[in-house]
Formats: sequence, structure tokens, C-alpha cells
Amino acid sequence: MALAVPGAGGAEPAATAAADSPALDARPGRAEAAEATALEALRVPDALSARVPAEQRGAGRDDVRLLVSRGRAVTHHAFRELPEQLRAGDVLVVNTSMTLPAAVNGRVGGERVVVHFSTRGADGRWAVELRAPRGAGVTGPRPGGPAGAVVRLPGGRALVLEEPLGPSAGARLWWARAPERVPEMLRRYGRPIRYGYTDRDQPLSAYRTVFAVDSADGSGSAEMPSAARPFTVPLVAELVRRGVLFAPLSLHTGVASAEAHEPPYPERFAVPAATAWLVNAVRAAGSGRVVAVGTTAVRALESAVGADGVVRPAEGWTDLVVTPRRGVRVVDGLLTGLHEPQASHLLMLEAVAGREALRRGYEAALQERYLWHEFGDVHLILPNEERNAPDCFSNEW
Repeated sequence: MALAVPGAGGAEPAATAAADSPALDARPGRAEAAEATALEALRVPDALSARVPAEQRGAGRDDVRLLVSRGRAVTHHAFRELPEQLRAGDVLVVNTSMTLPAAVNGRVGGERVVVHFSTRGADGRWAVELRAPRGAGVTGPRPGGPAGAVVRLPGGRALVLEEPLGPSAGARLWWARAPERVPEMLRRYGRPIRYGYTDRDQPLSAYRTVFAVDSADGSGSAEMPSAARPFTVPLVAELVRRGVLFAPLSLHTGVASAEAHEPPYPERFAVPAATAWLVNAVRAAGSGRVVAVGTTAVRALESAVGADGVVRPAEGWTDLVVTPRRGVRVVDGLLTGLHEPQASHLLMLEAVAGREALRRGYEAALQERYLWHEFGDVHLILPNEERNAPDCFSNEW
């Protein structure tokens, strides 16, 4: 079916065909995403940035810490204890998008640049970000454009910048006419996108989750759907043994901004019929909770649900921005990483958890020195289903 793309202010979606390029410069939902988050006064010390994967800190993927919020009550666990936090009949909605080696060296005239390939449009163009090399494998911001600039790529390839995605000529992301077989070029010459808080380059395997599968056309995510990173095959098997269900979907993430927090651009997604059926069946039976693994899973699933609360198979582009004003229609809980205080993703977390519960969870994470970013610890937000649940912190770590 055609994707229902939401209008501004969380209005009911208007159809757009999956074959059409998204109107990325329109940015519906931008005003909502500019709402103040509940956590803007908090400050996350640099020391709490996870600089290497857990495996290089002497632990396993599932040994990262798990902060659990049930209403305003907060508890602390290891991620491997996730099966004890869920119950038979719960559904984990997981993003199967494969992380691409989306960073490639290039040149614009005599200037060295790093090209971040973000999103492939249906017309064959790519949304790209040009970054300035800063040494030691990290990059810094660079003004966008100019239009008509030729970016020389490895293997004799080139791309041509055509127009900014946003209304400003200095926009961070630009549409570019790219060479054929970009995924093939990325596999040969690319590397994972890396930000300055990490210590060193990592192999692509460090940025892929246990749920990732190759897509037929080579599409994938510019950045890892990192909430699923701590899952391991044995842990998934244990969850299945206990009766937890898994519902796959895909959303190919674009390039996030390392310097400024901004609402996400439209991204390609697909919710298959089997996932729609399973989520609807569990909700109708009242037999379990729908828990999204990552903000990407929330965005995709909530883009496929109507005002009647029914999830329908959908694919195409979504520019949905989930905020407290819009709310969520089908997601009961969320497993996610820890986001910086100004990040627009926190509005989605607030829509699921509530402002006070989110504030308490993050204060506890800072107090207990949880680690931030894609190699860090994770946060499980569940509804408070106990009538007299304690309104306090506890510590089981």
C-alpha cells in the first residue's frame, strides 16, 4: 500500500507513493520537533561517552547495563537480564536494516572531504553530507555545496552536488547525482561513519546488529539502529523460549547531525503484512505489550498505524516525528539508547514514558554513570501496570 506521510502537527497522513522521492525540504513536523525536551537542563559529562564497543571493554554485547523505567520507578540491570523484564506474549519490534559502510574519502577540487552517504532517493540520487577531515579518522562540519560541485570518489567515480535538501544554500545534506552501484562502491571503499567521541575506527561488524539482513537492492542504514546492538543469538533464543515474540520491519536511517540536534529527515521504511498481523493480534487479545527496539522501530510502526489503532502493511517514505503532542498509537514500550539532552529523539521517549518518568530515568542514569551513544548502555521504558507501584528509585545492579 502507499505510505501515509503525516502532515504538520501530527495530522492524519496524506498518501505518497513509495516510488516517489520524498519532499525532504518540506520537513513536516518540524515545529513539533522544536518543542523543548524534558531534559535540556541536564548535562552529560564527556567521560560518560562509550568510546569503544563493549567487547573491547572486556565484556560481551549483552553485558552492557540496562536501565528499566516502569512509570516513575527505576531499576538497574545487565542487558542479559532482559528476559526477566519481559513476559510471554510481549512483542519486540525490531529493525532489520543493515548498516552500510557509508563514509568514503573524496575530493572537491584540491579539498579533501569525507562523503557520508545518507539516503538513496527513488530517482537514483543520493542525499549526502560532505565533512572536513580532522585527523585520526574523525571529521568536522563543512558548509554544504556548492551546486554543481564535482566530488571525486575512489575508483574513478564521481558525484555531482545538485541542490540542498533544506531551504538554505548552506544546508548540511545535499541531493547529488551519484554513480551507479553505490552500495558496491561502499562495500569496496567505504567504512562506518564515526564520530569524535569514539577512540578509533571499528570494523563494520561492530556496527551491525544480530537482526540485520541484506536488502535486495543493497540499501541500508547510514548509521546503526543501535538499540538492538546488545542482542546476541543466545539471548534471542532465550527470549523466544520464554514466549517473547519478534516482529521485523525495516527503516533505513539517514545521517544524524553530530553538531546540531534536528528532527529526522524522511526515511525509507517497510512494515510487512506478517508484522502488522502479529501486532494487531497481540493488541486485540490483550496478551502482551508491543515494545519497539529503537526509535527507528517506533517511527516505522507508528507510520503504518491509522487513527483507528490498526497497523496495516506499508512501505515508502516517512517523515513522521513522534512528539508528546502527537503521542503513540500502538507502541506500549521502548528499548533505546541514551540520548543527549537536546536530541529530538527525547520527544519520542517522552511520548512513550511521560515527562516526569523520563526525567527520573535520566537523572538515575547520570547518577549511576551509564554510558551514552551507540556503544553504550540502554534504557527499557515499560508502562507502569502496578496499581501501587513505588514512586522511587531502586538499585539491583
